[in-house]
Amino acid sequence: MKFTKFHSLGNDFLIVDQDEVAEIEGFEDLARKICDRHTGVGADGMLLISIIDRARGLVRFRIFNADGSEAEISGNGLRCAAAYLFSQQKVDAPRVLFSTPAGDRECALIERRESLFLIKIEMGVPRLSSREIPFDDGAVHDRIIDYPLMINNKVYPVTLVSMGNPHCAVFVDRFPARIEWRQAGREIESHPFFPNRTNVEFVRVLSREEIEVLFWERGVGETLSSGSGSCGAAVAAILKNQTERKLRVKTSMGTVLVEWDGEKDRVFQTGPSEFAFVGSFLFK
Repeated sequence: MKFTKFHSLGNDFLIVDQDEVAEIEGFEDLARKICDRHTGVGADGMLLISIIDRARGLVRFRIFNADGSEAEISGNGLRCAAAYLFSQQKVDAPRVLFSTPAGDRECALIERRESLFLIKIEMGVPRLSSREIPFDDGAVHDRIIDYPLMINNKVYPVTLVSMGNPHCAVFVDRFPARIEWRQAGREIESHPFFPNRTNVEFVRVLSREEIEVLFWERGVGETLSSGSGSCGAAVAAILKNQTERKLRVKTSMGTVLVEWDGEKDRVFQTGPSEFAFVGSFLFK
């Protein structure tokens, strides 16, 4: 089975064409094995793509986390998949429209410098109600801002957003020690109030135009960056009136630009994706 590896600011994915796995059953098992960093190729996730209409740039998209679970969407994953399609000239259009479990998402190529692609992606309308996130504490919430979530007798004020997948933003004045925020991320991810688990972002506001974020991804753990997580953190900061609607999100390996369009109510993100290598994997 052939694959191609791309990454967006260190958030890495193995891209597999549907034709390469037509006879394989159990993509969850394949994702666990190929994403393992010790016995497989190593990645945060596996992207499964299938071209529906080459001329119009229509492509079906699925993402499996490193633990084998299937996620609804991934901003960085979509940008990596788009960069792969552009680099291999697998679509004729200058834009790609991905069909995902969270809805259609459009990617446009802004610039290419050899193996580096700058891509703008439309991430959809943020969902803010407890039903849409989903979040279930026994009550109905239109918005969840600074909710006092109890973890091991410590209260974390959390702000919740869905970008097609659930996000829980924890705002801090300074980042805690790595062992502390990783433990908190792990426990928040699986908190019983989140029926589908959740992604967790630890957010530090630097100015009205910039935030810095650490990411704990559902089904993966710590990641160097996250596309949907950057959007979720940005929307949460805007909801708390701590930033403007257009801001930079600083990750461990670089910065992405996020804008929440007030007229269209849609979130857009611009950031890089970079080719790593191609290879083949024997799946038994």
